Amino acid sequence: MSYSDWSKALQEEILHSPAYRLAYEDIDLLADDDLRPVRLQLELLKPERALHEHGINSTVVVFGSARTLPLQEARLRLEQAEQACVADPDNEAAQKALNVALRQHRQAGYYEQAREFATLVSKRFQQEKRRDFVVVTGGGPGIMEAANLGAYEAGARSIGLNITLPREQKPNPFITPELAFRFHYFAIRKMHFLMRAKALVAFPGGFGTFDELFEALTLIQTRKMQRVPVVLFGAEFWQRAVDFEFLISEGVIAPRDRDLFAFVETAEQAVQVLHDFYQGKPPE
Repeated sequence: MSYSDWSKALQEEILHSPAYRLAYEDIDLLADDDLRPVRLQLELLKPERALHEHGINSTVVVFGSARTLPLQEARLRLEQAEQACVADPDNEAAQKALNVALRQHRQAGYYEQAREFATLVSKRFQQEKRRDFVVVTGGGPGIMEAANLGAYEAGARSIGLNITLPREQKPNPFITPELAFRFHYFAIRKMHFLMRAKALVAFPGGFGTFDELFEALTLIQTRKMQRVPVVLFGAEFWQRAVDFEFLISEGVIAPRDRDLFAFVETAEQAVQVLHDFYQGKPPE
């Protein structure tokens, strides 16, 4: 091998060495435990810059179950389950499927209320030059999809904050593409939910919904964030899932903490809570 070929081969080895990569292009470096602070900062900065560029002044956060179905789909599943039971009345699996379909059909009303709420609040507060009460969700299916859909139908922008999960969660199709973000860290995602939040609306949901709701209530209770209206859809669900009066009677929360949230049943009632809190004006 000539000196030229030899030196060129050695040079190629250097050029392809991980050590020679530009630091910001080195994925192995960025994935290292020591670089966690940098990754946290990047997840904070990237959405923040985009929201600023798009003039997002304030948001209204909508939480709720990812398993809630649109009414049309829930009705179709119920009809199919009923037909299966009629065809085979003694089939236990069919009866269980019918019970699930009945529950899904009942809960589908929340999908439609989330959709309507997002439409109403987007039309009322979101303007071309000043964007207030921009709907923000976790970006997934169910209630999240319904809220993003409602804003989409109003011709308004909406935000989706997806999170990487063991079973990858795809963004629902109704998020404004420029405002669809994906996170690795729940902590930074939580910050983005609340940094611009001027209202929080929670529909019936599971662990994720409870986690986000009670963290927000804790931050308000401890004055780590400013007071905002917190609206819980479905009093029957929430009062059965959480016995707030028992918590008061046990002294683990104060009676005044009950005033941190309001129960509603309809989208119009939820908008009215926001209207009354801000006296009909977009928040500053």
